[in-house]
Amino acid sequence: MNNPTGSSRITLSGGFLRIFGLGVIIIGHSGIGKSESALELISRGHRFISDDVVEVRKRKDGKVIGSAPSLSRYFMEIRGLGIINIKEIYGLRAIARESNVDLVIRLKKWQRGDEYDRLGLEFPEDFEILGVKIPQLIVPVAPGRTIALLIEVACKVQLLRQKGYHASHEIVKRLDKALA
Repeated sequence: MNNPTGSSRITLSGGFLRIFGLGVIIIGHSGIGKSESALELISRGHRFISDDVVEVRKRKDGKVIGSAPSLSRYFMEIRGLGIINIKEIYGLRAIARESNVDLVIRLKKWQRGDEYDRLGLEFPEDFEILGVKIPQLIVPVAPGRTIALLIEVACKVQLLRQKGYHASHEIVKRLDKALA
Protein backbone atom coordinates (compact mmCIF):
# COMPACT_ATOMS: atom_id res chain seq x y z
CA MET A 1 0.00 0.00 0.00
CA ASN A 2 1.55 3.27 -1.08
CA ASN A 3 1.49 6.32 1.16
CA PRO A 4 1.50 9.43 -1.07
CA THR A 5 1.35 11.90 1.84
CA GLY A 6 4.65 10.68 3.27
CA SER A 7 3.18 10.62 6.79
CA SER A 8 4.49 8.11 9.28
CA ARG A 9 1.00 6.91 10.31
CA ILE A 10 -1.74 5.12 8.43
CA THR A 11 -4.92 3.18 9.19
CA LEU A 12 -5.48 -0.22 7.55
CA SER A 13 -8.57 -2.37 7.33
CA GLY A 14 -7.91 -5.80 8.82
CA GLY A 15 -7.35 -7.78 11.99
CA PHE A 16 -4.05 -7.82 13.86
CA LEU A 17 -2.71 -10.61 16.09
CA ARG A 18 0.57 -11.94 17.49
CA ILE A 19 0.94 -15.48 16.22
CA PHE A 20 4.05 -17.46 17.25
CA GLY A 21 5.72 -14.12 18.02
CA LEU A 22 4.95 -12.58 14.61
CA GLY A 23 2.77 -9.50 14.26
CA VAL A 24 0.27 -10.59 11.60
CA ILE A 25 -2.26 -8.38 9.83
CA ILE A 26 -5.09 -10.41 8.29
CA ILE A 27 -6.78 -8.69 5.37
CA GLY A 28 -9.50 -9.64 2.90
CA HIS A 29 -12.95 -8.70 1.70
CA SER A 30 -15.80 -8.19 4.16
CA GLY A 31 -17.38 -11.49 5.22
CA ILE A 32 -14.38 -13.65 4.18
CA GLY A 33 -13.84 -14.86 7.78
CA LYS A 34 -11.13 -12.60 9.21
CA SER A 35 -12.74 -12.10 12.63
CA GLU A 36 -13.90 -15.70 12.98
CA SER A 37 -10.40 -16.92 12.13
CA ALA A 38 -8.91 -14.43 14.60
CA LEU A 39 -11.29 -15.67 17.30
CA GLU A 40 -10.21 -19.26 16.71
CA LEU A 41 -6.55 -18.20 16.81
CA ILE A 42 -7.14 -16.42 20.14
CA SER A 43 -8.77 -19.57 21.53
CA ARG A 44 -5.59 -21.46 20.48
CA GLY A 45 -3.48 -19.14 22.66
CA HIS A 46 -2.41 -16.41 20.22
CA ARG A 47 -2.69 -12.75 21.21
CA PHE A 48 -5.30 -10.31 19.94
CA ILE A 49 -4.40 -6.72 19.12
CA SER A 50 -7.11 -5.33 16.87
CA ASP A 51 -10.19 -6.20 14.83
CA ASP A 52 -11.23 -4.43 11.62
CA VAL A 53 -8.95 -1.38 12.01
CA VAL A 54 -5.19 -1.34 12.58
CA GLU A 55 -3.35 1.89 13.30
CA VAL A 56 0.14 1.60 11.88
CA ARG A 57 3.09 3.89 12.47
CA LYS A 58 6.67 3.85 11.26
CA ARG A 59 9.37 4.35 13.86
CA LYS A 60 12.56 6.26 13.19
CA ASP A 61 14.45 2.95 12.94
CA GLY A 62 12.17 1.94 10.03
CA LYS A 63 10.14 -0.66 11.95
CA VAL A 64 6.41 -0.71 11.32
CA ILE A 65 4.30 -0.98 14.49
CA GLY A 66 0.57 -1.73 14.64
CA SER A 67 -2.00 -1.19 17.38
CA ALA A 68 -5.75 -0.86 17.91
CA PRO A 69 -7.52 2.48 18.00
CA SER A 70 -8.18 3.31 21.67
CA LEU A 71 -11.95 3.40 21.07
CA SER A 72 -12.14 -0.20 19.82
CA ARG A 73 -9.26 -1.73 21.80
CA TYR A 74 -10.15 -5.27 23.03
CA PHE A 75 -13.38 -5.37 21.01
CA MET A 76 -14.27 -7.64 18.11
CA GLU A 77 -17.40 -7.87 15.98
CA ILE A 78 -18.65 -11.36 15.19
CA ARG A 79 -21.65 -11.73 12.90
CA GLY A 80 -24.47 -13.32 14.85
CA LEU A 81 -22.91 -12.53 18.25
CA GLY A 82 -22.37 -8.80 17.91
CA ILE A 83 -19.59 -6.97 19.71
CA ILE A 84 -17.51 -9.03 22.13
CA ASN A 85 -14.71 -8.01 24.51
CA ILE A 86 -11.71 -10.30 24.06
CA LYS A 87 -10.06 -9.10 27.29
CA GLU A 88 -13.16 -9.94 29.35
CA ILE A 89 -13.74 -13.32 27.67
CA TYR A 90 -10.15 -14.62 27.48
CA GLY A 91 -8.27 -12.48 30.01
CA LEU A 92 -5.13 -10.36 29.87
CA ARG A 93 -2.97 -13.17 28.45
CA ALA A 94 -5.03 -13.13 25.25
CA ILE A 95 -4.26 -9.54 24.32
CA ALA A 96 -1.32 -7.37 23.31
CA ARG A 97 -1.30 -3.58 22.98
CA GLU A 98 0.95 -3.41 19.92
CA SER A 99 3.44 -5.33 17.82
CA ASN A 100 5.86 -5.04 14.95
CA VAL A 101 4.13 -5.82 11.67
CA ASP A 102 5.98 -8.89 10.38
CA LEU A 103 3.55 -10.54 7.97
CA VAL A 104 0.38 -9.77 6.02
CA ILE A 105 -1.97 -12.65 5.29
CA ARG A 106 -4.53 -11.94 2.58
CA LEU A 107 -7.61 -14.16 2.71
CA LYS A 108 -8.96 -14.55 -0.82
CA LYS A 109 -12.09 -16.37 -1.88
CA TRP A 110 -11.08 -19.50 -3.80
CA GLN A 111 -12.47 -19.47 -7.31
CA ARG A 112 -12.42 -22.24 -9.86
CA GLY A 113 -9.96 -21.38 -12.59
CA ASP A 114 -7.74 -19.13 -10.46
CA GLU A 115 -4.07 -20.07 -10.50
CA TYR A 116 -2.44 -20.83 -7.15
CA ASP A 117 1.20 -21.64 -6.50
CA ARG A 118 0.92 -25.21 -5.26
CA LEU A 119 4.63 -25.77 -4.61
CA GLY A 120 5.58 -22.52 -2.88
CA LEU A 121 8.15 -21.68 -5.55
CA GLU A 122 6.63 -18.28 -6.22
CA PHE A 123 6.21 -15.65 -3.56
CA PRO A 124 3.40 -13.09 -3.73
CA GLU A 125 4.38 -9.48 -4.00
CA ASP A 126 5.23 -7.90 -0.64
CA PHE A 127 2.63 -5.65 0.99
CA GLU A 128 3.93 -2.11 1.28
CA ILE A 129 3.10 -0.12 4.41
CA LEU A 130 4.52 3.39 4.86
CA GLY A 131 7.23 2.60 2.32
CA VAL A 132 8.27 -0.62 4.10
CA LYS A 133 7.83 -3.95 2.31
CA ILE A 134 6.17 -6.55 4.53
CA PRO A 135 6.09 -10.23 3.45
CA GLN A 136 2.63 -11.28 2.28
CA LEU A 137 1.04 -14.70 1.91
CA ILE A 138 -2.25 -15.35 0.14
CA VAL A 139 -4.55 -18.00 1.62
CA PRO A 140 -7.45 -19.14 -0.61
CA VAL A 141 -10.65 -19.51 1.42
CA ALA A 142 -13.15 -22.23 0.53
CA PRO A 143 -15.82 -24.16 2.44
CA GLY A 144 -14.29 -26.87 4.60
CA ARG A 145 -10.85 -25.25 4.91
CA THR A 146 -9.68 -24.58 8.46
CA ILE A 147 -8.48 -21.01 7.96
CA ALA A 148 -7.04 -20.55 11.47
CA LEU A 149 -4.89 -23.66 11.02
CA LEU A 150 -3.71 -22.45 7.61
CA ILE A 151 -2.82 -19.06 9.14
CA GLU A 152 -0.80 -20.80 11.86
CA VAL A 153 1.06 -22.87 9.27
CA ALA A 154 1.65 -19.75 7.14
CA CYS A 155 3.26 -18.12 10.19
CA LYS A 156 5.47 -21.18 10.77
CA VAL A 157 6.46 -21.10 7.08
CA GLN A 158 7.38 -17.41 7.44
CA LEU A 159 9.48 -18.12 10.56
CA LEU A 160 11.33 -20.87 8.65
CA ARG A 161 11.87 -18.54 5.67
CA GLN A 162 13.37 -15.96 8.02
CA LYS A 163 15.87 -18.65 9.04
CA GLY A 164 16.64 -19.39 5.37
CA TYR A 165 14.66 -22.62 5.04
CA HIS A 166 12.32 -23.10 2.07
CA ALA A 167 10.61 -26.50 1.76
CA SER A 168 10.00 -25.92 -1.95
CA HIS A 169 13.74 -25.45 -2.55
CA GLU A 170 14.48 -28.65 -0.64
CA ILE A 171 12.04 -30.74 -2.68
CA VAL A 172 13.46 -29.32 -5.94
CA LYS A 173 16.98 -30.31 -4.79
CA ARG A 174 15.75 -33.83 -3.96
CA LEU A 175 14.04 -34.14 -7.34
CA ASP A 176 17.15 -32.90 -9.13
CA LYS A 177 19.27 -35.42 -7.21
CA ALA A 178 16.83 -38.27 -7.95
CA LEU A 179 16.78 -37.39 -11.66
CA ALA A 180 20.57 -37.01 -11.94
